Amino acid sequence: MIQREMNMDDYLAMLRRRLKVILIPALLAPLAGYMVSHAFRPKYTSESLVLVEEPKIPDVMVQPVFTQDLTQHVATIQQRVLSATRLRPMIERLGLAKPGQTADDVMDGIRQNMTIEPVVTDLSQVSVPGTTKKKPGAGTAVPGFTVNYTDSTAREAQQICTDLTSMLLEEDLKSRQDVTQDTTQFLAKQVEDAKENLDDLEKKLAAFKDQHMGQLPGDEDNNMKILMGLNSQLDANTQNLNRATQDKSFTESLLAQQISSWKASQSATNPQTLQQQLSSLQAQLVDLQARYTDDHPDVIKTKADIEQVKKKLAEINDAAAKGTDIAKENQSANEPIEVRQLRVQIHQYEDLIAQATRDQKKLQQEIAVYQNRIASSPKIEEEYKELARDYDNAQKVYQDDLAKQSASKMASQAEQSQEGEQLVLLNPADLPDSPSFPNPLLFAAGGLGAGLALGCGLALWLELRDNSIRTQADAEAAFELPMLVAVPWVIEGGELVNGNGNNGFWKRKKQANEAVKV
Repeated sequence: MIQREMNMDDYLAMLRRRLKVILIPALLAPLAGYMVSHAFRPKYTSESLVLVEEPKIPDVMVQPVFTQDLTQHVATIQQRVLSATRLRPMIERLGLAKPGQTADDVMDGIRQNMTIEPVVTDLSQVSVPGTTKKKPGAGTAVPGFTVNYTDSTAREAQQICTDLTSMLLEEDLKSRQDVTQDTTQFLAKQVEDAKENLDDLEKKLAAFKDQHMGQLPGDEDNNMKILMGLNSQLDANTQNLNRATQDKSFTESLLAQQISSWKASQSATNPQTLQQQLSSLQAQLVDLQARYTDDHPDVIKTKADIEQVKKKLAEINDAAAKGTDIAKENQSANEPIEVRQLRVQIHQYEDLIAQATRDQKKLQQEIAVYQNRIASSPKIEEEYKELARDYDNAQKVYQDDLAKQSASKMASQAEQSQEGEQLVLLNPADLPDSPSFPNPLLFAAGGLGAGLALGCGLALWLELRDNSIRTQADAEAAFELPMLVAVPWVIEGGELVNGNGNNGFWKRKKQANEAVKV
């Protein structure tokens, strides 16, 4: 077999030669496997079916808050159920601890014997990993799962499976309610923070408006119009002030002329007239003294006139010192009506000029204010837009959080009233009729496979150890020489046989022995 290439006839010949070696283990091994199965202690498996019930309220009406993947969720609640705090009360209630066993040993056994298997209806979800992940608002591809528990007795398997299933359902309901409540509380805190932030920004925005009133976006055009109006008023006020100043100057000149004319018409007792006369006489005296001596009659007469005028001035000054106010009043009262009217006009012009000057200063101040507003408008507008943008964003965040909080409250109420997605016990834990382990048929089938493998291995081992030459190919491979001629086996009846044992190998051997004797 090792030295040459085998064909199908060679394999069939080996099978015919070693058929007994293959069949004997193949027939005895299933019987042994069946007998061995009875040596194991039987175990019973109780099974319950849990259905994943879809939400009773459409997702478009109430958006679910609990969106965890079903596989991860079931694994999570399974770990919670199999925790020591949950298993210990069940062990004490059912009295599962046997003599010589501790509660930890019983819990380890429960963890090992409990299995959860999903019920998959869509086969495509099985072939593609990760497609069973549930999206928010979408249905799950796994309509349910089975809870299996294996124990040495059927009654204990049913009891433990029932309790484990009940704890799974309770933990599912509790976890869903906790998630919705935590989400609602978190969103309530977010809404409160967003409301405080919105109030702060609203106060800042109101204070900014009060501080920069008239400089906000949209006020620039109005400020330009007001500034143009103020400039027009300032121009008009300036023209009025100039006109009033000119009119005052003209009136003052008329008043001076009128006063001069009136004073000229007064009597010689007028101090001004006397003073003029004194000045004229003194000038005349100097001129005369330059031409004549002091004894000249004109010089003497002029000196006498000067002394007389001085005497009159002294009398008038004494009288004026005693009653100056009375003199002024008398003088004013004695002034002509034209002079008094001119004085009134001058007083009116002075009031008009003073008012126009005050208005001019006020207009200039207002113009400076509006010029500053227009100059600082771009910077203030940028600050206002930034503050308004923050306020709009905060308001949007507040509205979004408020909407999410409302949706979370509705989802929480739906979970509390069990209107959302939930796990429902469809089939309670059954009482197994027959043990799930060991299965005699599986043991027999395993024995059959082991027997066939053993028989085939023995047959191959025997063939590898067999050095017999049966065919022409065996001879060529053994001698490494070409075969020139071959004489086939001849038996009675003239029938030819080959060297692989066809057509009665035992008969052929008998004939050969007889031929040797002859």
